[in-house]
Amino acid sequence: MRANPHLHLTDHLTEPLTGVRNLGILAHVDAGKTTITERILYATGAVHRRGEVHDGTTVTDFDSQERDRGITIFAAAVSCAWDGHRINLIDTPGHVDFSDEVERSLRVLDGAVAVFDGVAGVEPQSESVWRQADRHGVPRIAFVNKLDRAGADLDAVATAIRDRLGVTPLVVQLPIGREDGFTGVVDLPRMRSLVWPGDREAAGEGPVEGPVPDGLREEAHRRRRLLEEAVAGLHPGALEEFCAEPAISGETLAAALRDLTRTGEGVVVLCGSAYRNRGIEPLLDAVVAYLPSPLDVPPVRGASSGEARVGLVGPVAPPASDDPERVRPTGPATPSAPDGTTPARPVGQATPSAADDAAQVRRADPAAPFASLVFKVSSTATGRLAYLRVYSGTVRKGDVVLDAGAGRTERIGRILRVQADRHTEVDRAVAGDIVAVVGLKTARTGATLCAPEAPLVLEPPVTADPVVSVAVEARGRADAGRLAAALARLAEEDPSLSVRTDPETGQTVLSGMGELHLEVAVEKIRRAHGLAVGVGRPRVTYRETVVRGVSGLSYRHVKQDGGAGQFACVVLGVEPLGSAPDGAPGAPGEPGGIGAPDGSGGSGGSSGGGDGGTAGFVFRSAVVGGRVPKEYVRAVEAGCRDALAEGPLGGHPVTGLRVTLTDGTTHPKDSSEMAFRTAGRLALREALRACAMTLLEPMAEVTVTVPDDAVGGVLGDLAARRGRVSGSVTRAGTVAVTATVPLAELFGYATALRGRTRGRGTFTSRAAGYAPVPGAVPEGAPAR
Repeated sequence: MRANPHLHLTDHLTEPLTGVRNLGILAHVDAGKTTITERILYATGAVHRRGEVHDGTTVTDFDSQERDRGITIFAAAVSCAWDGHRINLIDTPGHVDFSDEVERSLRVLDGAVAVFDGVAGVEPQSESVWRQADRHGVPRIAFVNKLDRAGADLDAVATAIRDRLGVTPLVVQLPIGREDGFTGVVDLPRMRSLVWPGDREAAGEGPVEGPVPDGLREEAHRRRRLLEEAVAGLHPGALEEFCAEPAISGETLAAALRDLTRTGEGVVVLCGSAYRNRGIEPLLDAVVAYLPSPLDVPPVRGASSGEARVGLVGPVAPPASDDPERVRPTGPATPSAPDGTTPARPVGQATPSAADDAAQVRRADPAAPFASLVFKVSSTATGRLAYLRVYSGTVRKGDVVLDAGAGRTERIGRILRVQADRHTEVDRAVAGDIVAVVGLKTARTGATLCAPEAPLVLEPPVTADPVVSVAVEARGRADAGRLAAALARLAEEDPSLSVRTDPETGQTVLSGMGELHLEVAVEKIRRAHGLAVGVGRPRVTYRETVVRGVSGLSYRHVKQDGGAGQFACVVLGVEPLGSAPDGAPGAPGEPGGIGAPDGSGGSGGSSGGGDGGTAGFVFRSAVVGGRVPKEYVRAVEAGCRDALAEGPLGGHPVTGLRVTLTDGTTHPKDSSEMAFRTAGRLALREALRACAMTLLEPMAEVTVTVPDDAVGGVLGDLAARRGRVSGSVTRAGTVAVTATVPLAELFGYATALRGRTRGRGTFTSRAAGYAPVPGAVPEGAPAR
């Protein structure tokens, strides 16, 4: 049953697109995705030796870190042939830290195989990737893996799919044997047995087909009837035959299963043991039979202007009629649900868009104008690779294409058929293909490449906001430039990573989706670029503020060193900024808040001298009789602002205070703006040493969404992190808890929350001003 690995489908199919399947493998980590992919490649003849994850010999886990860690980190694309069809397959990561790789892959796929552990069932990340597929409207079939393990239960997994994923499972197989005795399945639609005997298993041959075993015949007929009832309850055509005939025919059942898969109303469930090579061939048959080809999904629609205003991917559904104008639903992103996921739009319902009138429809037609989406960019030894999903038209090497979003043209150097880290050069790519191209100099992930004479902009994949950050630095000064270049390349390859320089600490801060995500990124810099990189927690930016002020502080600045001297005398009063209660800075946008990028908010007003624009600081002049000229008042204000850079407690910036210039004296010859600026700076420093000061720490308002059964532990953890809970909302089995937590206490929180909630908890955060640090100066807030 193994296919010819050298089959060229475009040469043998009368209508090639009907024989193409673009699908991904989705699952929780360790459910067996990579092993299934490896067995698919072996069963189809794409490889001649089965690789194993534990040996580090699989095709798709080709990166050294993937082999060392034994998990999939980067989405890998492969191609194979089965039963006259070409299958373009993407093996996606299962770890939550790399969910953005799954997001970008789902953007360009027509279908997916969701893999579930036969013992663990629907695991947290299984649920997360299922919701991601819902959001993109990607049809799925399910494969329950590891049925040879102790405790594996197909029925329990099917029940979990119904209860936790909210979809009707359509189980089309009955296991033959349990746990170690699992040897095959009964194919319920065709009422036959498929058995993988041990001697044939070692040789990698296909299953032996036969009649249903006598001991399972009654159970098989009962389950076949249950399958017919479930399908008839969802599909009008099947219901009509179910009522008129004793049983639904195999042809009607297969057609109904295909329709229900495409609409998402039901999910076909198969089973097996990929490690023992059992169940792969029926899975491939189901991929061909039930998942859509590029011709089966509605055409894509994009904006004709340079602005990506129209969505690319919406729910996949079969045409409600034979109307050829039906298009794939598009529109802006659907609002998030309380659990952080985005619910799927109703099947066949387009989201209204302001740009609908300007939208262009592109069908999966090799003769149509070329349009494609870049969903991944990587750097290899052979150059910069851009991975494309071609939606319409044909592209050949040497063609000039338009990067519609950037408004510049690029030339296609080479077109490669991808087999993980191996590539085969081809002359062209047509609608429905997933290929890599060489020669693009500036196109990034999410770019639309199209024919210059038919510009089109497709909505790029959405990138999640980073939740964890670390500070990175080169060990040697000479390597600082190389590190900056390596970080820029890393952020280009993985849009879920962001790099910035903290304006106050000067640290280079790398942010990502989780601690493992950042650990992998830093290790990639070390291995790929040979750089010695130091990693630490980013220092949060503390502030100092006045709790109790002083008044009437006089400072006299005199300097005489030959020639014109310097003379200035000022009298200052310092008090807490009135708009901040208890001397603490206000909310973002108010004096002392952290609404501004530098961690400060708006600035207070001023009288006399006016406010020079320093947030959380108000300066005013109460000088009467012109004892201090206005130009010198401005110089005093500038000097005071200079003094705010370092406070007396630990050299942290000072905020949340009002300074009043009450008096001063001048000298007819030695007074100058420079002298009064110096006097203002030194006077305020002395005044701050005389004030009662306190240290402030940045706060974050977090919203933690967790299942009902995890609320107690999460509340206790927030209290241990000095968090103050301000409210909670219960929705649909989840609780959203809102709390204000010191930013320094949130390092590592994403990982801790996932561990405490088994991966089902999520949180978002935003700046919430500064608050006094209780007690002594905290560890990690050293003097600068």
